Amino acid sequence: MVVTKAAGAAPAGAGSPAPAGGGGRGLVSPQAVALLALLLTVAIWAGFALSARALSASTLLPADAALLRFGVPLVVLAPALWRRRRRLAMVRPGPAAKIICGAGVPFFLAAMYGGSLTSAAFVGAIVPGMVPLFVSALMVAGGRSAPRGTQSAGLLLIVAGVVALVWRYTAALDADVLLGAGTLLVASGLWALYTVGLREVDLDPVGSIGLLCLPSFAVIALLVMTGVLPTGLARAAGGDIVLFLVVQGLGVGLCAGLLYAFAIRRLGPERSSVVGSLSPVAVVLLAMPLLDESPTLPVLIGVPLITTGVALANRRPRSKVSPDA
Repeated sequence: MVVTKAAGAAPAGAGSPAPAGGGGRGLVSPQAVALLALLLTVAIWAGFALSARALSASTLLPADAALLRFGVPLVVLAPALWRRRRRLAMVRPGPAAKIICGAGVPFFLAAMYGGSLTSAAFVGAIVPGMVPLFVSALMVAGGRSAPRGTQSAGLLLIVAGVVALVWRYTAALDADVLLGAGTLLVASGLWALYTVGLREVDLDPVGSIGLLCLPSFAVIALLVMTGVLPTGLARAAGGDIVLFLVVQGLGVGLCAGLLYAFAIRRLGPERSSVVGSLSPVAVVLLAMPLLDESPTLPVLIGVPLITTGVALANRRPRSKVSPDA
């Protein structure tokens, strides 16, 4: 769901090169397959933003959506996770806490609540859009330099885009939208924490999914069983359950991580980040027919600014070639 995330997820995958073809060239190039995987990931990210907004009108409660989000990948990947149990047990507590808090229950509930108070466009723009800025801040706060190649012009455009989104509601003192936007900023900061944590673990994409989903599912199940979070799963409409099972469980929980890790190994982080920055635009376009959301003037100004900023923030400057090379 996040452009900067893959910069940390890709090394962990350390995928092997594609085997040499035995009987001739395939009809589709590996780059085309990787581009398709990346476009599917962008569509899944857009689906997450749309579902965050749609949850408020469904028969499911946030805890129900979280159970599907974290439970489905565990069921699908159970045999593979069992084979990785020793590697999972060896992960240091610090990075594990960053991953579990950054993309687990706190992030999920913040994104869902923020989306219920704003719009799909806000979720799709603010959550992934602010991640490069938060990642840079976290790394600087930790005594390290910002990620190599991060462009300050892109970060400034991201800030300008978020300001454009919320300015009208600030002037009108719309408390619900401002609270929702603030909650989405918290969600974005948590996802940046997840991004930093991914860079500190030596797990492949499947192991990373297990490290996130195992404790997250346990926490949300405990909160539901003790009555801290209400559940309406037993009384929910079948259509809503299927929708969130597909979008959140199979889509966001399983496919997005695996597809993006594959794409970034084939295309590289720069090309992947540029295509991934189309996620906010996809959310706005899909929200019109699916959620009957009409883009407002702040959205029309803010989303392009954030999209351009994300692409620039992740763009690495071309290295100068020596004349003697």
